[in-house]
Amino acid sequence: MAHHGQRSNQRQAQSRPCICPICCILPPYMAEQIVRNGSDAEKAWAMETLIVSEQFRGRREAVGGIATFTIPAGEKRRTIFNAKNQTDLPGTPVRREGEAATGDAAVDEAYDGAGATYDLFAEIFERNSIDDRGMRLDSTVHYGENYDNAFWNGSQMVYGDGDGKLFNRFTIAIDVIGHELTHGVTQFEAGLIYNGEPGALNESMSDVFGIMVKQRFNNQTVDQSDWIIGAGLLTEQVKGVGIRSMQAPGTAYDDPVLGKDPQPAHMKDIYKGTGDNGGVHINSGIPNHAFYLAAMEMGGYAWEKAGKIWYIALRDRLRQRSNFKRAATVLTTIAGELYGIDSAEQKAVRNAWEKVGVLTPDKPSTTRPKTPATPSETKETPEPKPKSGQKKK
Repeated sequence: MAHHGQRSNQRQAQSRPCICPICCILPPYMAEQIVRNGSDAEKAWAMETLIVSEQFRGRREAVGGIATFTIPAGEKRRTIFNAKNQTDLPGTPVRREGEAATGDAAVDEAYDGAGATYDLFAEIFERNSIDDRGMRLDSTVHYGENYDNAFWNGSQMVYGDGDGKLFNRFTIAIDVIGHELTHGVTQFEAGLIYNGEPGALNESMSDVFGIMVKQRFNNQTVDQSDWIIGAGLLTEQVKGVGIRSMQAPGTAYDDPVLGKDPQPAHMKDIYKGTGDNGGVHINSGIPNHAFYLAAMEMGGYAWEKAGKIWYIALRDRLRQRSNFKRAATVLTTIAGELYGIDSAEQKAVRNAWEKVGVLTPDKPSTTRPKTPATPSETKETPEPKPKSGQKKK
């Protein structure tokens, strides 16, 4: 299942700086809001979350090689560890591949979520685990005390139990599991730097594949999905439905403690500050909404067409510093290659990026053959030669 050129891509990804020091599902601005607005106990939990996450940024290299080795292609190898509310990784193994459910909800959800993510990439996109070389899927649950986050540390998944007041356990949402594991796929493929628009694309790719993990697990078509990332993660005390909405960015929550969802759905509202690594979680709302619009216009199951286009872009075309316009151009081109120039699928992708303000509606299509380039088009970064294997079905 491996692709020519991917192994060199993997080696490059492993040596690149600032790809994703530690990829957390909970954005730092949410924890910062809790510090400002929460009760004393909530502030303490939020501060601990911020401190532990920052510590891991410095320890990533130390933990990055824990228990990772390849296994034969086509096999799942899941191991779930219990940290027992400590912070030493990986913890005590409590469930291995093929073993029965334990009755511990966090253990069993982490096991099932890792399996569903593996299955999406293996059965739909013919990918052999996270690194495409059979990487085993290790997860640690019950990490820390009231730890409000889940993250991919470069080699394994880690889940906190939540504080119980604002957040439930972080294994409760299968799309969160898919989201975090997809950070591993991005690490081994496009290697999108974790800052600015490339970082927002990094986060968006995780939401895109995370939502498809949930949709496929529940056998949902695009019109049956809630398009909410982290549904069930917020407790009943919080005014919100999840941490992000791909259908309506900026509407996932509006709560006295957590604040209001800051995600934009259009380029006119893009965040231009330096917080959140240049808005990697905030501005991901724009490409998230583009995927939602494209998938809805195509209809059916998201992973059949829209997901295929996005996967090829992540695997073969996007580069470290790809921005929104680059991604929109690449995705539109891939849709034309797969389904035909001016096909319904290509129009759906282009329409989506026009509606979020990344592409200009009145701009002549760059995908029509033998159309002279306009001066503005000639300034765009030329399309690199695709890696072999890009059209793998």
